[in-house]
Amino acid sequence: QVQLVESGGGLVQPGGSLRLSCAASGSIYRINTMGWYRQAPGKQRRMVATITSGSSTNYGDSVKGRFTISRDNAMNTVYLQMDSLKPEDTAVYYCNADRIDTYGLGPTLYDYWGQGTQVTVSS
Repeated sequence: QVQLVESGGGLVQPGGSLRLSCAASGSIYRINTMGWYRQAPGKQRRMVATITSGSSTNYGDSVKGRFTISRDNAMNTVYLQMDSLKPEDTAVYYCNADRIDTYGLGPTLYDYWGQGTQVTVSS
């Protein structure tokens, strides 16, 4: 069974940094685009950053210049380095894979999500 497991969330002061990780496990042959999304209480889930298998990146306007997304294709892992954090960055952060190809006769999975990790920026 394929899983996306996030880690690295927590409480940090404004101006601080955190690094999130999302590891995909299971019988995975290939993952297309991976990304990070976030959802604050009472708000819609929004894209934070995405990265293709070829490492092309895209960022939400509110995090440009502060966050950096990267991935290790061999480890099926995506990272989000978050610097200069602000209280408005507080949210649950979710990892996403838009397409996962599995080995053999296994299914192709679309729009796959992790369980989320809480990031709280507060003094």
